Amino acid sequence: MPPDTSIIGNPDINVELNICIMIKVTYLDHSGFALVLPTAVAVFDYFRDPTGALVKVIRENPELPVVFFVSHHHPDHFNPAIFTLAQDREVQYVLSNDIFSKVVHDDMPVAWVSPGDEVPGLLGSLDVRAFGSTDAGVSFLVTLPDRRKIFHAGDLNYWHWNEESTVEEVKKAYNSFVHIIKELEQYAPKIDIAFFPVDPRLGVDYADGARLFLENIAVKDFFPMHFWGAYKAACEFEDYTTDNTDSFCLHVPGESVELDGKMAVRK
Repeated sequence: MPPDTSIIGNPDINVELNICIMIKVTYLDHSGFALVLPTAVAVFDYFRDPTGALVKVIRENPELPVVFFVSHHHPDHFNPAIFTLAQDREVQYVLSNDIFSKVVHDDMPVAWVSPGDEVPGLLGSLDVRAFGSTDAGVSFLVTLPDRRKIFHAGDLNYWHWNEESTVEEVKKAYNSFVHIIKELEQYAPKIDIAFFPVDPRLGVDYADGARLFLENIAVKDFFPMHFWGAYKAACEFEDYTTDNTDSFCLHVPGESVELDGKMAVRK
């Protein structure tokens, strides 16, 4: 059985506790991650799974429902194979509205989202709010029952090529990106786990988006993604992370890390 977190936020219980509830993060590939949470398995932007890690995660946690989050329709973020997985238990899909509806049947438990939409009470008592993207679809902020927050950026990034773009194009890209980050900061100035693109294809400024993100949002645990196999550059954390952030370079499909989430609960 998953741990009982029902005391968290319950005004009828006077407690002061140190709670340590582990979250296991498994890298699937590219921008795909599977998270074993206390109350559910959350899967973000499943693209491919060359080691079969997701099937293993699902099999090893038979008591947990599975929630799939898909940020947009690009084939490196969305694979219709998700609709064939975890069919032995409760499953739910949170899909960006830009995904072609023809691949989704009417009887599937789908929540369609656009930027600004909120879906409370998902399986595992997860809540999600969709934020914008500077490319396609949405980014996701997921809140756990214990109020920890997880952010998956999808294709939200400061997409600019200073060596190729005009000054006006760079300015437009910057303003679009900062606008969304400021919206996120207003809603969630502190985030426990963040997955964010660090894409070396951008050239010398490849880490600018991650740096701006971390300068504006207090992130406890940071995971780079979307690096197309060029993990050495993406994992040069000193180029963009802060002293208050723990960074994890998962770059081998199937690689995992367990995060020790400590939290004080007072009443």
